[in-house]
Amino acid sequence: MNTPCTRSSCQCQKDENGTPVIAVGMSGGVDSTMAALLLKQAGHNVVGLTMSIWDGSVAMVESGASGCFGPGEAQDIDKARRNAERIGIPHHVITLAGEYRRNVLDYFCDEYRRGRTPNPCVVCNQRMKFGLLPEQARAQGLQFNRFATGHYVRIRHDHDTGMYHLLRGIDRHKDQSYFLARLTQHQLADLIFPLGDRRKEEVVALARQNGFDDIANEPESQDFIESDDYSPLFNTEDSEPGPIVDREGRLLGEHRGIIHYTIGQRAGLGVSAGTRLYVKELQPETNTLVLAPRDALYSRAMLIEQAHWIAGRPADDFECLIQLRYRHRNVTARLEHIENERWRVTFKEPQFAVTPGQTAVCYQNDECLGGAWIEQALK
Repeated sequence: MNTPCTRSSCQCQKDENGTPVIAVGMSGGVDSTMAALLLKQAGHNVVGLTMSIWDGSVAMVESGASGCFGPGEAQDIDKARRNAERIGIPHHVITLAGEYRRNVLDYFCDEYRRGRTPNPCVVCNQRMKFGLLPEQARAQGLQFNRFATGHYVRIRHDHDTGMYHLLRGIDRHKDQSYFLARLTQHQLADLIFPLGDRRKEEVVALARQNGFDDIANEPESQDFIESDDYSPLFNTEDSEPGPIVDREGRLLGEHRGIIHYTIGQRAGLGVSAGTRLYVKELQPETNTLVLAPRDALYSRAMLIEQAHWIAGRPADDFECLIQLRYRHRNVTARLEHIENERWRVTFKEPQFAVTPGQTAVCYQNDECLGGAWIEQALK
């Protein structure tokens, strides 16, 4: 477990017994609950924080789907409150609905309108969970120094350089470093990840041993909204139908709005061309969807932009492992610096469906070096 602060110069907020105060982001699920429990069992003064982001402004009904944004939030908050009570720690709800709309929902919709596929979880982690949640909690008078969550990642502090390094979680099937690749040194300095050195089955067993059978095997949140349909987030004009064409421009059919499609998609296209076709390109300027056979969607290289390096920028030309999606298999690639934080990435093996707007994350062994937005695939 990443242990709480032991720095001799630490100015941690302490309780009346001199114990540092640690705030834990609690969703109501087993991971964040067990993170809080572990810290409490280790003798730390713990307080639970839950972020409230649902404001009812979207015409979304409860569908039973699991997600962060939706009308089911009230149940999640109540569950987090009850879990905190069972652990024996105070619990506070921090309302951030307006901030969530500006930082996550607006970004999400704008990216789709540009013909790109957004990654809202990466943005939410950077700006909301590890940014505005602890910031606003402090602004409301809650006093704590360090912040913890139930993410499966680890932190290593280099005492010689003073830099903090983000490492994959021990459980490679649960490792969530991909979603935290844009965290800063300032954020990492005060973070604790109690589950980084544990496997999921250990966490589930811990929950059962401590009487939390009701949440031990609950399904995890799989999306950022409680629906498989994103259309309620958009305006009516964002779903304007348009042409579906092949690479030569021949008309194949009509789509129902480019916000409903992403690069590499095959299902739900509604066209019959005698061969399997996939979405190769979204052209928002003409509201056109371009399809092609699968082999036309492989790329040897890509451009990435707004690269963020966690512990300092690497050399202008270096080799690393790169991950293009959360469940994507790492591939060896060479990165060459172009200008500012734009890089050219050349893959050792061609990659399928390189998708503008998605996050590309770089690794050296278990260390997450940082991440960037995919700008475009190169032919």
